[in-house]
Amino acid sequence: MNELLKTGFSEMGLSVSDAQLAQLNDFTARMLETNKVMNLTGITEPEEIATKHLLDCASLLTAADFSKKSVVDVGCGAGFPGMPLHILCPDCELTLLDSLRKRILFLQSCIDGMGLTHIEAVHARAEEFAAAHREHYDFAVSRAVAQLNVLAELSLPLVKPGGMFIAMKGRDSDEELAAAKKAIAALGGEAPRVVDYTIPHTDITHRLVLIRKKKPTPKQYPRPFRKISANPL
Repeated sequence: MNELLKTGFSEMGLSVSDAQLAQLNDFTARMLETNKVMNLTGITEPEEIATKHLLDCASLLTAADFSKKSVVDVGCGAGFPGMPLHILCPDCELTLLDSLRKRILFLQSCIDGMGLTHIEAVHARAEEFAAAHREHYDFAVSRAVAQLNVLAELSLPLVKPGGMFIAMKGRDSDEELAAAKKAIAALGGEAPRVVDYTIPHTDITHRLVLIRKKKPTPKQYPRPFRKISANPL
Protein backbone atom coordinates (compact mmCIF):
# COMPACT_ATOMS: atom_id res chain seq x y z
CA MET A 1 0.00 0.00 0.00
CA ASN A 2 2.82 2.41 0.80
CA GLU A 3 4.35 2.18 -2.67
CA LEU A 4 0.95 2.83 -4.26
CA LEU A 5 0.54 5.87 -2.03
CA LYS A 6 4.05 7.19 -2.60
CA THR A 7 3.85 6.97 -6.38
CA GLY A 8 0.26 8.20 -6.39
CA PHE A 9 1.00 11.26 -4.29
CA SER A 10 4.05 11.98 -6.44
CA GLU A 11 1.90 11.80 -9.58
CA MET A 12 -0.48 14.30 -7.96
CA GLY A 13 2.38 16.66 -7.15
CA LEU A 14 1.98 16.16 -3.39
CA SER A 15 4.88 15.82 -0.96
CA VAL A 16 4.12 13.34 1.82
CA SER A 17 6.42 12.39 4.70
CA ASP A 18 7.05 8.91 6.09
CA ALA A 19 5.28 10.02 9.28
CA GLN A 20 2.18 10.95 7.29
CA LEU A 21 2.26 7.61 5.47
CA ALA A 22 2.45 5.90 8.85
CA GLN A 23 -0.59 7.86 10.04
CA LEU A 24 -2.57 6.91 6.93
CA ASN A 25 -1.69 3.27 7.59
CA ASP A 26 -2.66 3.64 11.25
CA PHE A 27 -6.04 5.13 10.36
CA THR A 28 -6.61 2.39 7.77
CA ALA A 29 -5.85 -0.34 10.32
CA ARG A 30 -8.21 1.21 12.87
CA MET A 31 -10.96 1.52 10.27
CA LEU A 32 -10.61 -2.10 9.14
CA GLU A 33 -10.59 -3.39 12.70
CA THR A 34 -13.74 -1.42 13.58
CA ASN A 35 -15.31 -2.42 10.26
CA LYS A 36 -15.54 -5.98 11.61
CA VAL A 37 -18.28 -4.86 14.01
CA MET A 38 -19.56 -1.67 12.35
CA ASN A 39 -20.35 -0.97 8.71
CA LEU A 40 -17.85 1.78 7.89
CA THR A 41 -16.75 0.83 4.37
CA GLY A 42 -17.30 -1.80 1.72
CA ILE A 43 -13.75 -1.22 0.47
CA THR A 44 -11.45 -3.48 2.48
CA GLU A 45 -8.54 -4.47 0.22
CA PRO A 46 -5.43 -2.36 1.00
CA GLU A 47 -4.81 -1.48 -2.66
CA GLU A 48 -8.39 -0.27 -3.09
CA ILE A 49 -8.28 1.68 0.17
CA ALA A 50 -5.12 3.37 -1.09
CA THR A 51 -6.70 4.40 -4.39
CA LYS A 52 -10.45 4.71 -3.83
CA HIS A 53 -10.23 6.30 -0.39
CA LEU A 54 -6.85 7.87 0.36
CA LEU A 55 -5.64 9.06 -3.06
CA ASP A 56 -9.16 10.05 -4.05
CA CYS A 57 -9.51 12.26 -0.96
CA ALA A 58 -6.05 13.73 -1.51
CA SER A 59 -7.32 15.24 -4.76
CA LEU A 60 -8.73 18.08 -2.64
CA LEU A 61 -5.17 19.26 -2.00
CA THR A 62 -4.61 19.71 -5.73
CA ALA A 63 -7.53 22.14 -5.95
CA ALA A 64 -7.19 24.40 -2.88
CA ASP A 65 -4.80 25.46 -0.12
CA PHE A 66 -6.20 24.34 3.23
CA SER A 67 -3.17 25.33 5.31
CA LYS A 68 -4.16 27.27 8.44
CA LYS A 69 -7.79 27.32 7.24
CA SER A 70 -10.93 26.14 9.02
CA VAL A 71 -12.61 23.18 7.31
CA VAL A 72 -15.81 21.22 7.98
CA ASP A 73 -16.41 17.78 6.44
CA VAL A 74 -20.20 17.55 6.05
CA GLY A 75 -21.52 13.99 6.35
CA CYS A 76 -18.05 12.58 6.93
CA GLY A 77 -19.11 8.94 7.30
CA ALA A 78 -16.04 6.84 8.10
CA GLY A 79 -13.88 9.96 7.91
CA PHE A 80 -13.61 10.66 4.19
CA PRO A 81 -12.38 13.03 2.98
CA GLY A 82 -11.68 14.71 6.33
CA MET A 83 -9.23 12.29 8.00
CA PRO A 84 -6.85 11.93 5.01
CA LEU A 85 -7.13 15.67 4.37
CA HIS A 86 -6.10 16.49 7.93
CA ILE A 87 -3.28 13.93 8.01
CA LEU A 88 -1.88 15.43 4.81
CA CYS A 89 -2.52 19.03 5.90
CA PRO A 90 -2.21 18.89 9.71
CA ASP A 91 -2.24 22.65 10.26
CA CYS A 92 -5.82 23.05 9.05
CA GLU A 93 -8.52 23.27 11.73
CA LEU A 94 -10.90 20.47 10.80
CA THR A 95 -14.35 19.49 12.02
CA LEU A 96 -15.72 16.04 11.14
CA LEU A 97 -19.52 16.28 11.14
CA ASP A 98 -21.91 13.34 10.97
CA SER A 99 -25.42 12.53 12.19
CA LEU A 100 -24.59 8.93 13.17
CA ARG A 101 -23.18 8.77 16.70
CA LYS A 102 -21.31 5.48 16.30
CA ARG A 103 -19.29 6.88 13.40
CA ILE A 104 -18.34 9.92 15.44
CA LEU A 105 -17.33 7.72 18.39
CA PHE A 106 -15.10 5.72 16.02
CA LEU A 107 -13.51 8.88 14.63
CA GLN A 108 -12.98 10.35 18.09
CA SER A 109 -11.21 7.13 19.10
CA CYS A 110 -8.92 7.55 16.07
CA ILE A 111 -8.21 11.19 16.93
CA ASP A 112 -7.38 10.29 20.52
CA GLY A 113 -5.46 7.11 19.74
CA MET A 114 -3.38 8.72 17.00
CA GLY A 115 -2.69 11.86 19.03
CA LEU A 116 -4.10 14.19 16.38
CA THR A 117 -4.61 17.87 17.14
CA HIS A 118 -6.56 20.68 15.45
CA ILE A 119 -9.35 18.22 14.60
CA GLU A 120 -12.68 17.42 16.25
CA ALA A 121 -15.50 14.94 15.62
CA VAL A 122 -19.02 16.30 16.15
CA HIS A 123 -22.27 14.35 16.32
CA ALA A 124 -24.92 16.61 14.77
CA ARG A 125 -27.12 17.10 11.75
CA ALA A 126 -25.65 19.73 9.45
CA GLU A 127 -28.83 21.80 9.31
CA GLU A 128 -28.94 21.96 13.12
CA PHE A 129 -25.19 22.50 13.48
CA ALA A 130 -25.56 25.62 11.30
CA ALA A 131 -27.49 27.45 14.02
CA ALA A 132 -24.33 27.94 16.10
CA HIS A 133 -21.71 27.72 13.34
CA ARG A 134 -23.20 29.80 10.57
CA GLU A 135 -20.61 31.22 8.16
CA HIS A 136 -17.81 30.03 10.45
CA TYR A 137 -15.63 28.00 8.06
CA ASP A 138 -13.23 28.85 5.25
CA PHE A 139 -14.09 25.55 3.54
CA ALA A 140 -16.82 22.94 3.60
CA VAL A 141 -16.01 19.64 1.89
CA SER A 142 -18.17 16.60 1.31
CA ARG A 143 -17.99 13.19 -0.34
CA ALA A 144 -21.51 12.31 0.83
CA VAL A 145 -23.87 10.63 -1.63
CA ALA A 146 -26.67 13.21 -1.46
CA GLN A 147 -27.60 15.23 -4.53
CA LEU A 148 -25.65 18.46 -4.99
CA ASN A 149 -28.63 20.76 -4.41
CA VAL A 150 -29.19 19.07 -1.04
CA LEU A 151 -25.49 19.11 -0.13
CA ALA A 152 -25.30 22.79 -1.06
CA GLU A 153 -28.13 23.71 1.32
CA LEU A 154 -26.48 21.75 4.13
CA SER A 155 -22.96 23.05 3.47
CA LEU A 156 -22.95 26.59 2.07
CA PRO A 157 -24.58 28.15 5.17
CA LEU A 158 -21.52 26.98 7.15
CA VAL A 159 -19.07 28.76 4.82
CA LYS A 160 -17.87 32.34 5.21
CA PRO A 161 -18.49 34.72 2.30
CA GLY A 162 -15.33 34.43 0.23
CA GLY A 163 -14.90 30.81 1.33
CA MET A 164 -15.58 27.69 -0.70
CA PHE A 165 -17.67 24.52 -0.70
CA ILE A 166 -16.07 21.57 -2.51
CA ALA A 167 -18.22 18.57 -3.37
CA MET A 168 -16.60 15.33 -4.52
CA LYS A 169 -18.71 13.79 -7.27
CA GLY A 170 -18.64 11.13 -9.95
CA ARG A 171 -17.81 11.98 -13.54
CA ASP A 172 -21.40 11.46 -14.70
CA SER A 173 -22.87 14.30 -12.67
CA ASP A 174 -23.73 16.83 -15.38
CA GLU A 175 -27.49 16.60 -14.80
CA GLU A 176 -26.98 16.89 -11.04
CA LEU A 177 -24.86 20.01 -11.58
CA ALA A 178 -27.43 21.58 -13.85
CA ALA A 179 -30.22 20.85 -11.36
CA ALA A 180 -28.23 22.46 -8.53
CA LYS A 181 -27.50 25.82 -10.17
CA LYS A 182 -30.65 27.47 -8.83
CA ALA A 183 -29.96 26.24 -5.30
CA ILE A 184 -26.33 27.36 -5.37
CA ALA A 185 -27.31 30.87 -6.47
CA ALA A 186 -30.07 31.11 -3.84
CA LEU A 187 -27.58 30.09 -1.12
CA GLY A 188 -25.05 32.77 -2.07
CA GLY A 189 -22.72 30.71 -4.23
CA GLU A 190 -21.09 31.49 -7.55
CA ALA A 191 -21.47 29.24 -10.58
CA PRO A 192 -19.54 26.02 -9.91
CA ARG A 193 -16.09 25.36 -11.33
CA VAL A 194 -15.56 21.69 -12.18
CA VAL A 195 -12.21 19.90 -12.05
CA ASP A 196 -12.10 16.35 -13.41
CA TYR A 197 -9.27 14.07 -12.27
CA THR A 198 -8.22 10.45 -12.62
CA ILE A 199 -7.23 8.62 -9.44
CA PRO A 200 -3.60 7.45 -9.79
CA HIS A 201 -3.14 3.72 -10.53
CA THR A 202 -6.75 3.49 -11.77
CA ASP A 203 -8.90 4.44 -14.74
CA ILE A 204 -11.48 6.00 -12.39
CA THR A 205 -12.32 9.61 -13.17
CA HIS A 206 -14.04 11.72 -10.54
CA ARG A 207 -14.68 15.43 -10.26
CA LEU A 208 -14.39 18.21 -7.76
CA VAL A 209 -17.19 20.77 -7.82
CA LEU A 210 -15.79 24.03 -6.45
CA ILE A 211 -18.35 26.61 -5.35
CA ARG A 212 -17.08 29.97 -4.15
CA LYS A 213 -19.43 31.74 -1.74
CA LYS A 214 -19.85 35.34 -2.82
CA LYS A 215 -22.46 36.61 -0.37
CA PRO A 216 -24.15 35.59 2.90
CA THR A 217 -26.71 32.80 2.78
CA PRO A 218 -30.27 34.07 3.44
CA LYS A 219 -31.37 33.38 7.01
CA GLN A 220 -34.14 30.94 6.02
CA TYR A 221 -31.50 28.38 4.94
CA PRO A 222 -30.80 25.65 5.80
CA ARG A 223 -34.36 24.46 6.27
CA PRO A 224 -35.27 21.42 8.41
CA PHE A 225 -34.08 18.29 6.63
CA ARG A 226 -37.59 16.94 6.03
CA LYS A 227 -38.29 20.09 4.00
CA ILE A 228 -34.95 19.89 2.19
CA SER A 229 -35.59 16.29 1.15
CA ALA A 230 -39.26 16.79 0.31
CA ASN A 231 -38.72 19.97 -1.69
CA PRO A 232 -35.08 20.48 -2.75
CA LEU A 233 -34.16 23.91 -4.02
